[in-house]
Amino acid sequence: MTAQSLDISVVICAHTEARWEHLARAVESLGSQSVAPREILVVIDHNLALADRACHQLPGARVIENRHQRGISGARNSGIAAAQGAIVAFLDDDAVAAPDWLDRLLDGYRGPNVLGVGGAIEPQWQGRRPRWFPEEFDWVVGCTYRGMPREAAPVRNLIGCNMSFRREVFEHIGGFRGEIGRVGVRPSGCDETELCIRLRQRLPHALLIYNPDARVRHHVPPHRARWEYFRARCFLEGRSKALVAQLVGASDGSSTERAYALRTLPRGVALGLLDALVHCKPSGLARAGAIGLGLAITCAGYLQGMAAQLLAPRTGVAPAPPSIGVPQASGALGAARGREEQREVPA
Repeated sequence: MTAQSLDISVVICAHTEARWEHLARAVESLGSQSVAPREILVVIDHNLALADRACHQLPGARVIENRHQRGISGARNSGIAAAQGAIVAFLDDDAVAAPDWLDRLLDGYRGPNVLGVGGAIEPQWQGRRPRWFPEEFDWVVGCTYRGMPREAAPVRNLIGCNMSFRREVFEHIGGFRGEIGRVGVRPSGCDETELCIRLRQRLPHALLIYNPDARVRHHVPPHRARWEYFRARCFLEGRSKALVAQLVGASDGSSTERAYALRTLPRGVALGLLDALVHCKPSGLARAGAIGLGLAITCAGYLQGMAAQLLAPRTGVAPAPPSIGVPQASGALGAARGREEQREVPA
């Protein structure tokens, strides 16, 4: 199928009424897209009161409940199972899509073997951005960080707030793993990272494209701008990456992180020190220090996660990813799978 013939289902997962106003704005932003979505699916994560309110006050959205285990992974899997579009896109309940967001995502599917497309996530700070908060760590607040491509390019994994996949992908590789994804307000994640790596392992020719022109703005509340959240998020990210490494292998599970730690972060420290020493900006020194501490805390979380796995009782093979009932592979996925089968057949 060509990019022009594809349609998109958009899945928004929500779990708390505390973010109702943001959820309403997220749905509203999808009503003014230059390319209209086939459907807007709002998945409510085990909250009957929120589900009832959403059914009555979100016109244009189809509201469903999470039929899987509690958490973002189960909610996403429920949305995938209900989606009817050829592409399934995901938007956070506290993010607002630019008017051409879906158009830009669709445009990325023009290339051969493209099975997923994501875009830029711009932080919308409630108040001023903390001067000590380095852009290299914007992933802490769920946003695009310094070091990501500035032009459309293939990437290892997409970011959950702004990502899309061909729906048939999930028939081939299964859904998001619940043992990794965020539950409630716990600042952890990496379920989309594991899924993207799993996809590339099953189909090495598959491409995941990051297009910075496909933009959304992500609300950042005051508590996420505090050091306590920064520290907790870094530590839990390290633990999550340890679990990802266990599931997909250490090499694939940390390839992007190695480049980030060896190139992006040293450059960020140098820029911070330059601001402090040459331009007499104390905030530069604070940013450099936050980068060093953030890396150390993340590594500590990773090491603790690896140690916990070594000490845990052996239970055999890790559980398979959840199966999701969607149509059998065709089109680009069928072609990508065909290439792999041909490559594996002996002459």
